[in-house]
Amino acid sequence: MHPLQVKSEIGPLKKVMVHRPGKEIANLTPKWLSNLLFDDIPWLPLAIEEHDIFAATYRAHGVEVVYLADLVAETLDSAPEIKFQFIKQFIQEAHVTSETLSGVLFEYLMSFSSTKAMVEKTMAGIKKDEVPNFQKRTLSDYIRDYPFVTDPMPNLYFTRDPFSIIGNGVVISKMYTTTRSRESIYGDYIFKFHPFYGKQNIPFYYERSFPSTIEGGDILVLNQHLLAIGVSERTHPAGIEKLAKNLFFYHETSFSTVLAFDIPKSRSFMHLDTIFTQVDYDKFTIHEELQPAIKVYEVTKDLIRPQKLTIKPIDKPIDQILSLYLDLPITLIPCGGTDVIASAREQWSDGANTVAIKPGEVIAYERNHITNDILDRYGIKVYEIPSSELSRGRGGPRCMSMPFYRENLTK
Repeated sequence: MHPLQVKSEIGPLKKVMVHRPGKEIANLTPKWLSNLLFDDIPWLPLAIEEHDIFAATYRAHGVEVVYLADLVAETLDSAPEIKFQFIKQFIQEAHVTSETLSGVLFEYLMSFSSTKAMVEKTMAGIKKDEVPNFQKRTLSDYIRDYPFVTDPMPNLYFTRDPFSIIGNGVVISKMYTTTRSRESIYGDYIFKFHPFYGKQNIPFYYERSFPSTIEGGDILVLNQHLLAIGVSERTHPAGIEKLAKNLFFYHETSFSTVLAFDIPKSRSFMHLDTIFTQVDYDKFTIHEELQPAIKVYEVTKDLIRPQKLTIKPIDKPIDQILSLYLDLPITLIPCGGTDVIASAREQWSDGANTVAIKPGEVIAYERNHITNDILDRYGIKVYEIPSSELSRGRGGPRCMSMPFYRENLTK
């Protein structure tokens, strides 16, 4: 039995990783919102309450829920040298350039009696007034009116993006923005050094050190042979090609085709899963307005040139493309229905971003009631969760979930 298995978007979910929002949310301020990729400030106590309901919904349907901070703490507690290495790497990637301050921060993080509390502090951001005997040393210290020596990571509760499971391996993301680039360090350590996962010889299909960006919200596993990957604001075409080559040529996998969905490059549609998710064998949600704008390209092995790819544009409507590759009639369910105002509003609050716990059963934000009613009419069971605060981060239930294990589909 493999420790990781995700060969579909809808196979019965058995294990999922999430991140409970923490003090990184409380460290958001209006002045620095855009730098940290937020449009608003969630109220942390209610965001935690909503997230706990989200996790409880999983558990109520037999899904084991594990937490990012716990896995990282278990990893760092497994060996002192791993903890030292992590802290030094974290400080370096936080762009702390002063050797003196780097040393002070190292001692500060090592002083935590609880490794989990230390991990959560790296996530929350370290304020200048928290650093023992902090002194202004650099020109930036004197000139920049900035309260942190290491930035908060408020996007962490969207665990889908920094790494993702494909088949029996892992993709460690090369994140698009500097703000989120450090998030992938946690997954990197988990799958290399965790006392369980680090000993399983889990294949890495993509590394965070690769030059081209790719993020987990753009990756959909349609079956054991087929991936859909968004060419988005955050995933570069070269990243998709690199991943395809690794899957096709350099690792033993069953994947043979990637469908690259070229979508508009904007924050409103930052990842493919903000406009398109699978809810059943033959049904997908979609942001109807964008259908004409999406172009799809087939990426496969070149049958003549060794270790080369063949790229082919597919000039068909999306439902016909999916029907062709999945070999069954496909129904596209419009987010917000056909009304342009409802569609735009509910796409903005991630009405299309559902996560399946099994075929035909999904978790969705309750605020997207029009989309949820439509899903119900199509026979999809929707488990609604509250989201007045979670949705302020611009991500839905799929964004907040990293499936570790799904049972294989029986048909």
